[in-house]
Amino acid sequence: MLTVGIVSLGCPKNQSDSEVLIGHILDAGMRLTADPREADAVVVNTCSFILDAREESLEAVAQMAREAKRRGRKRPLRIVVAGCMPQRYGEAVRDMMPKADAFIGIDQLGQIATIIEKLCAAGDGNAPAAGTRADPDAAPLVQVSKRPRYIPDYETPRARLTLPHIANVKIAEGCNHGCAFCAIPGIRGRHRSRAIADVVAEVKTLVQVNGVKEINLISQDTTYYGMDTWTKTRAGKTTKVSSEQGDSLATLLRALNRIRGDFWIRVFYTHPAHWSNELISVFAKCRKVVPYVDIPLQHISDGMLSAMRRETDGKHIRDLIAKIRRGVPGVVIRSTFIVGFPGETRADFDELTAFLEEQKFDRVGVFRYSQEENTAAALMENQIPNAEKVRRYNVAMTLLQKISRERMRSRVGEKLRVLVDEPGVARTAGDGYEVDGVVFVPKSLPVGEFADVVVTGYKAYDLIARPAE
Repeated sequence: MLTVGIVSLGCPKNQSDSEVLIGHILDAGMRLTADPREADAVVVNTCSFILDAREESLEAVAQMAREAKRRGRKRPLRIVVAGCMPQRYGEAVRDMMPKADAFIGIDQLGQIATIIEKLCAAGDGNAPAAGTRADPDAAPLVQVSKRPRYIPDYETPRARLTLPHIANVKIAEGCNHGCAFCAIPGIRGRHRSRAIADVVAEVKTLVQVNGVKEINLISQDTTYYGMDTWTKTRAGKTTKVSSEQGDSLATLLRALNRIRGDFWIRVFYTHPAHWSNELISVFAKCRKVVPYVDIPLQHISDGMLSAMRRETDGKHIRDLIAKIRRGVPGVVIRSTFIVGFPGETRADFDELTAFLEEQKFDRVGVFRYSQEENTAAALMENQIPNAEKVRRYNVAMTLLQKISRERMRSRVGEKLRVLVDEPGVARTAGDGYEVDGVVFVPKSLPVGEFADVVVTGYKAYDLIARPAE
């Protein structure tokens, strides 16, 4: 029996791919280990979104290579690099990670067990497999489709990496947008949605068989869900969304809301160009869909939004946020913004900070612009010096911490329903796991269950609570 380790890097969408990799590994009768010293092979599922993510991926592979060198040829460690790095760089990835034995892209996730078996063939006395690094003179194996089309379905083997009561469900793959700063469409391919019945089958099993209490719907752009399947209208980047045209996120949410059970449905990564009055109504009326809107806005300056190719302008964003707040009672809004984008003037940045002060979003992430190769923004003039990016980031984060502290203070005395993630740590419906704040509760509250609590204190981003009487 081969023993395999896996290193999963990047966002929940990448973690979903890691779950598929593990599912295929276990289906092949292999054993998993968290200790690379025990492994015959290690799979590193890489992220390539920004420079920091690539450096983390390179270091993870280098760490495995050091373990392989320590062990020597008597007990070799085979290294498979999967995911975004091979998908983005193709054959060139060999030079970036020369010690790896094989590289696979998104379309090859289901082949992982076969590849591991070939790589490890020499370890049990068999002849080296042709074209693999079991033959020391062979070049690393690279299997990457130029235009990935893969998307998992209900029948796809998978093993969840989340907490037992939380599940990430990938409803679509790829992206049809062309944001100037983002390389994802070139890595993940065009948007492709799963069928509603297929998603419903998965969620029903997770809730009614596995006891999951929180379903996180994820994809590169969840609000574009279903639009790629329309037949009456060819959906474009700014096409108005309506279920009359075909399946949509609103259609999917209504179907999931009908599943029996007490659970939360949380939607991540909604593009502001595809929100509709219908979707706002669904968020308001579907009891299981938590009033949590994750909507990456990136900026508010018209000049910056145009340069970023965000397909929205400042008025659209302000009007949309106002409509969501009017239409969804108790809504919590989470967003992300980029500072230091090429050409961002002092006036642009001041407009952004004024907008943050004005809107007082519940949760906000700020990123310093990363100059990514093969993106439109990488070739733009007026790149902002890194020191100025850091300064603007610090200014924005200082403001946001003050706003967050004020919001936390205002919640003292409030009664909340929380989901307990671990002893002493819970979350409200307005807090995404590992991306937002937490509620510190007594350790006696049962893990994986809902509880009613009353807020008694606060920190900059978190709350402190006791059980409600």
